[in-house]
Amino acid sequence: MRLRFGLRSKLLLLSGFLFTIPWFGYQYVWEMEKYLRFGQEQTIIGTARALATALHERANLFNNQASFLPSVEKGKDLYGYQLKQAIKLDGSANDWPNYHNKSHYYGFDNQIFNQINAANLTLNFTAAVGKYDKFLYFFLRIVDDKLIYRDKNARSIRHNDHIELAFTEPDGSFNRYLLSNKTSGWLDAYKITSIENNIPAPVSFIQGHWQQTPEGYNLEFRIPLTKISDNIAFTVNDVDENLGDINSTIGSADPTSIETLGTILVPSPEIERIVKGMSYTNSSIWVVDQHRRVLAKAGDINKANGLWQKNKANHNNDNAVLAYLNNWLQPLYDIIFNKPQSDFIDQLYDAQTLTGKHIESALQGVEKSQWRLTTDQKAVILSAAYPIFIGNKVNGAVIVEETTNGILTVRNQALEKLFSSILAIMLLGALAFFFFASRISNRIRLLRNQAESSIDEHGRINNALTPSTTNDEIGDLSRSFSTAVNRLSQYNHYLENMSSRLSHELRTPIAVVRTSLENLSMQEIPSAAEPYIERAQTGIQRLNLILTNMSEATRIEQMLHSTEKVDFNFNQVLSGCVQGYRQIYPESTFNLTTLEPEANSSVSGSPEHIAQLLDKVIANAVEFSEDNNINIVLEATQHELILHVSNNGALLPEQMKERLFDSMVSMRSADKQSQPHLGLGLYIARLIVEFHQGKITANDHHNPKGVTISIQVPMNKAN
Repeated sequence: MRLRFGLRSKLLLLSGFLFTIPWFGYQYVWEMEKYLRFGQEQTIIGTARALATALHERANLFNNQASFLPSVEKGKDLYGYQLKQAIKLDGSANDWPNYHNKSHYYGFDNQIFNQINAANLTLNFTAAVGKYDKFLYFFLRIVDDKLIYRDKNARSIRHNDHIELAFTEPDGSFNRYLLSNKTSGWLDAYKITSIENNIPAPVSFIQGHWQQTPEGYNLEFRIPLTKISDNIAFTVNDVDENLGDINSTIGSADPTSIETLGTILVPSPEIERIVKGMSYTNSSIWVVDQHRRVLAKAGDINKANGLWQKNKANHNNDNAVLAYLNNWLQPLYDIIFNKPQSDFIDQLYDAQTLTGKHIESALQGVEKSQWRLTTDQKAVILSAAYPIFIGNKVNGAVIVEETTNGILTVRNQALEKLFSSILAIMLLGALAFFFFASRISNRIRLLRNQAESSIDEHGRINNALTPSTTNDEIGDLSRSFSTAVNRLSQYNHYLENMSSRLSHELRTPIAVVRTSLENLSMQEIPSAAEPYIERAQTGIQRLNLILTNMSEATRIEQMLHSTEKVDFNFNQVLSGCVQGYRQIYPESTFNLTTLEPEANSSVSGSPEHIAQLLDKVIANAVEFSEDNNINIVLEATQHELILHVSNNGALLPEQMKERLFDSMVSMRSADKQSQPHLGLGLYIARLIVEFHQGKITANDHHNPKGVTISIQVPMNKAN
């Protein structure tokens, strides 16, 4: 069975090409996003270049000794983290953000002095340094198995657990201090650099808290930035007996001389002011030294979108229909599109040192940018690094970072608006195509139905076509069909009446010829002329038979229109007719199978015309039978009677099976034309069957081969 592919289906298929528009739109937006990324990359490189230019050749900003060290030693060269709020000096690390990651462990490898067996060393501590406002904060968490406080009456501040602190001041002077308490509480600080008469001098600018713990004790204190420069060292001294000597010392560096001190680096306030003065609110900016330690920072990477974002409410109010469609499709867009995340976690945000190939390249004097994922892989960060030169030496680098959230937001807004617009256009276009195709197909289907109903299955014109008044191609086709059907109707009417006209017109000259021949036969004529007279009379008889047959179909059709239907027994009519056929065709054998006498075979119609129908069918069967056996079988179903008339002989030609019951169709060869045949016998049989609301068909049968004509007529309901 062939798949029907109608006009609507074709137009819908063609409208399917509209769905390629979103793909092209997406490709366009993707190209736009690539250009935006390229533009963002060039922008942050320019930002880094501009800030680095502001820091070039400004040695006073990088005069910290730590910045010029060939290398830094972790634990000895300290880094003061930038704190977000002031620290409460209570001896607790609760207000130190991320203390465990920012503190450094001091243990066996950091011994300064030890007079006991190294295996018995029980002292260790962790320390963190932070900067907030004008103060440098320290927090030490010390593990000591035996805490010895300073005796209340002792003048010495060394024969107990204490912390020694040494650093240089901005004027270059070297000073040493001891933190030695008699009990937990506010910190006691003493200057020991120069002790006159062995009496320590208390200092008040070192403020803090000594807090005893189950493991040992915590020390939290602060020093004003105006009192400290670039070099520092601190040690924890352990004493295990009252008024005893120091057993072990662990610290960042030897605090006894300026040469042995370590260094400390804190974010530069001057550089921070320059960075904040740039007012790059959409970027996160870092300034690092040549050791990749942070000197200044500005901006929040979680808010560094890099692009000004259009207010989404205003964006949706551009068009009320699109806004409604956008809101309706928003759950789908949330699933399809990658939404920007602002709650991501970046490992470098609070780092002491920054890492990356772009930073390494910048510290070697070559600017570079790179793309990277955040630690939790929720966002993409674009970083650019540019070197800071003092003379011909790279003394640091500027790092500018931005996320792609701004571009992602703009891209998503563009895609949402694009897809919503395209979807609306496609839906309207598809509906328009569908209604247009439906309108056209309905008009074509109406024209087809009118054409099929105007001509019956036998080619007769039943009614005329109603021409369309539409002024288009289908309207033109409808009017052409109407004109053609009207002309065919006129021509068919002419052909249908031609036989009766010919019969009427020819009968008068035939009667004249017949009368003349009869008068001539009464006269004495030579014996040689008698054969010609006989041949002329035979021809007149044959011509008269032809005219009779020509008018028979017309008479039958006219008679059927005026015949009233009566109920009769089809089985009795068939039996009576077959008895007559046995006398008319004595050389043929009729094998009749009828219904039981009590069976219902009542039919509404005309028994005379049924007899005429049987005459035509039987005459046809006898003429084409090769063994003179005619089988007649009558069957009954629940609603109809079926009569089969079969003869053994030639099969039906393929090209004649559909036209066998049409008018003027004959299958007789020339050797069988003993009498004139115009192909009207089975046509008359079809007219009679149709009058009885039945059906007549002809089919081949085999073993032996032949033809069976089947007649189906509806049967009256039994009383």
